[in-house]
Amino acid sequence: MLQRGYAAMTMEAVARQAGVAKKTVYRFAPDREALFGLIVKNWTDTFLPAFTTEAASAEEVPAILEAILSTIAERVLCEDAIGLFRLLVDDIPAREDILSIYDRNGVERSRALLADWLARHKVRGLIDVADPTMASDLILSMVIAEPLRRIALGLVEPLPATDIRPRIKAALALLRL
Repeated sequence: MLQRGYAAMTMEAVARQAGVAKKTVYRFAPDREALFGLIVKNWTDTFLPAFTTEAASAEEVPAILEAILSTIAERVLCEDAIGLFRLLVDDIPAREDILSIYDRNGVERSRALLADWLARHKVRGLIDVADPTMASDLILSMVIAEPLRRIALGLVEPLPATDIRPRIKAALALLRL
């Protein structure tokens, strides 16, 4: 898909690339839109384990949040993810549907996972955020959205060539987390 574009991502092409029967691909997804959703969901699945780490004290929160955000950044600011983002910006068939799938399985899922983590730690009195959902949105905007824009424009290199940790630390310090 990244090499040939979304239009060339047929179920037959995916099966051929994977070296499996087309019937096998259809077992996972009924169409390419669903397959695209699985691809994005699989990327966000890779950072699910990071959200299981619980802070035992308020002092542990920044380091754990930094690790969580680094894990997200490593996945969504890498060359493949940037390629996918650039593909989405182009005029592709069923663009609105694809953007909705990307948003639901990538952006919104990440936001919800982080908001849930923040809410759990707020309830335990380890962080002081008025609205965990808003805090999640702000954190991801600072740590992910702006670097994504700059990388997609070619102004900076994708991860791992770019060190995202100073930005993560600055965002958490700004939000006093």
